[in-house]
Amino acid sequence: MLHQLPVQMASDDFFARFVSIFQELGTALLEDADNVDHVADVTVTPTDNLAWLGSWIGVDDIDPSMPEALRRRIVATASATLTRRGTVQGLQTYLELLSGGAALVEDGGGVWRADDAPADTAWVRMHVRTTGMLDPGAFVDAVRDEVPAHVRAELYVGDALIWTTERDARDDGVPRSAARDEAART
Repeated sequence: MLHQLPVQMASDDFFARFVSIFQELGTALLEDADNVDHVADVTVTPTDNLAWLGSWIGVDDIDPSMPEALRRRIVATASATLTRRGTVQGLQTYLELLSGGAALVEDGGGVWRADDAPADTAWVRMHVRTTGMLDPGAFVDAVRDEVPAHVRAELYVGDALIWTTERDARDDGVPRSAARDEAART
């Protein structure tokens, strides 16, 4: 903008400083406009946008202290496996993403003939070797949100049981996550 002013206006110190304010704002807006095409691309979006992108698909608990590469992988994997969320395959993929290694998921679900279904099918047992880049508490928080609310769950790291919905329940029998959701609605 300064270079487009008439010589007389550009030589006036006050006018040059005044126009430079608008030049700076205009430059910032143009730089942001150039990035609009990439805001929704999890591989290149600014780091501050990762939690916002995750919230679009129900990934609300992305801890900003996690390494950036892990946060990007969480959002990318969650979006790619969204149709399998709450299933054994979806849970296994998510556990492998978080732990950085193989995961085993066992559950009571299945398909049976009428009247042949077992009495108890709402359980899942998850096994990983490590919690990857996350501390055990953050790992449990991430996994807790992926397990369907009605399912009893156990999470093992190596041979150690680090989380179970039985211990996660309050005295009234309502899991903490369900109590937290109810509190948020009221």
